[in-house]
Amino acid sequence: MNTQPTTYDLLIVGGGVNGTGIARDAAGRGLKVLLVEKDDLASHTSSASTKLIHGGLRYLEYYEFRLVREALQERERLLNLASHIIRPLEFVLPHRNSIRPAWMIRIGLFLYDHLASHPKLPNSKLISLQTSPYGQPLRNDIKKGFTYADCAVDDSRLVVLNAKGASMLGADIRTQTKFVDAKRSTNEWSATIQDNKTQKKTTITAKVIVNAAGPWVAELLQDKLHVQSKMNVRLVKGSHIVVKKLYEGPQAYILQNDDKRIVFTIPYHEEFTLIGTTDISWDQSPDILPGIDENETEYLCKSVNDYFNKNIAPKDVIWNYSGVRPLYDDASSNASAVTRDYHLDLNEENSQAPLLSIFGGKITTYRRLAEHSMEKLAKFFKYTRQNWTDKEPLPGGNITDGNFDLFYKDFRNTVSFLDEITAKRIAHSYGTDAINIIHNAKSKTDMGIDFGHGLTQHEVDYLVEKEWAMTVEDILWRRTKLGLYFTQEEQGKLAQYLQKSQ
Repeated sequence: MNTQPTTYDLLIVGGGVNGTGIARDAAGRGLKVLLVEKDDLASHTSSASTKLIHGGLRYLEYYEFRLVREALQERERLLNLASHIIRPLEFVLPHRNSIRPAWMIRIGLFLYDHLASHPKLPNSKLISLQTSPYGQPLRNDIKKGFTYADCAVDDSRLVVLNAKGASMLGADIRTQTKFVDAKRSTNEWSATIQDNKTQKKTTITAKVIVNAAGPWVAELLQDKLHVQSKMNVRLVKGSHIVVKKLYEGPQAYILQNDDKRIVFTIPYHEEFTLIGTTDISWDQSPDILPGIDENETEYLCKSVNDYFNKNIAPKDVIWNYSGVRPLYDDASSNASAVTRDYHLDLNEENSQAPLLSIFGGKITTYRRLAEHSMEKLAKFFKYTRQNWTDKEPLPGGNITDGNFDLFYKDFRNTVSFLDEITAKRIAHSYGTDAINIIHNAKSKTDMGIDFGHGLTQHEVDYLVEKEWAMTVEDILWRRTKLGLYFTQEEQGKLAQYLQKSQ
């Protein structure tokens, strides 16, 4: 007996921040949405970022005023909508006149302060690094600097929370599901998708396809949809390293290098410092997952050693990660100068079913990108409501006045049986949904099997049932970041549990 294929309004290909952001926005407008991701959510570009929600101070140097203004507006919005996974972060910019003169930096910071309102974050200021505690980790020959504010984010959790929000609004989110191909007619697309585990192929129909495949955006167009686009993607590899904590204090540093590039050092998970990023043109297939190379590691170490008293070497690197950023190709010769702005390509060739492809973008502006995408598609649908994501918190983000500290104080009293590090990690990861992890537990033993480092059976079950986690890597690197602590033996114990429970 033949069954009719399921019909959707939107088929979204790609489970990164742009794809999940569009899925949530569209589902909230009343559309029937299917999102397919060939791997795990945020398994590529969206988990390989510098983990910042920021305006992009250095983009002012390239006159990207519109992008910076939009990013600064989004920084403030997202801080209100997801204060559990996004937190204010003060940056220290040590100044060396040979790289950029002080007047140039002052003008840049003045613009950064005034391009958009930021009531929750302080303005920039000039400081003496000889008298400020911020100068203590730095070399004595660096006399002055500047401070300004931006925000840190758990990037992969931002993606997961958007997927979760979309699912709560009725979207069908399928990870480990490949987009095979699609055929176009006047009114719809007929698409084939394949489950990685069972290898079963399914045919669905969709009124519109959204190509949010990130590094694979061009490949999807050419090889699977057979559609030509006037836009091109420029792949740029970025790598980061993590070392033992370089300095005390909650501040981050932004280091200017002789080649005019900048490198961030950011406090990371209490015990570590995150250092990045590099910018290298990537000419190979995005299927070849890039790893950091020796030159990149040495470059990042040298950047640190040029500023800090405490020197580091490649042997001090505890963990590293690399990703490929799919930037809109604006023909810049320098990979660092390629625009981080996004471009939306709507193709409705010969009045056939529409295709929207996403080129470029950055994590900070994902929500606005999704809004712009829905505005592009408005003529094809009757939305039940218009723009809404600027006011609706992400799952777990409905914290009173966005005051995480007050929320955490109440949560800590509820889970007094948990150690401080675990309680804070769970509160930051899940916000008001953290209570679903605890699930009436009154003691640590009530939380089930202890896998180590604060990860318990309750949390693992929640991640599998509610957040599409399937593997050890999904849980330790994209949902919790506890992979920095787990031994091989502990990973094996978790793997055995996941195998039995699936």
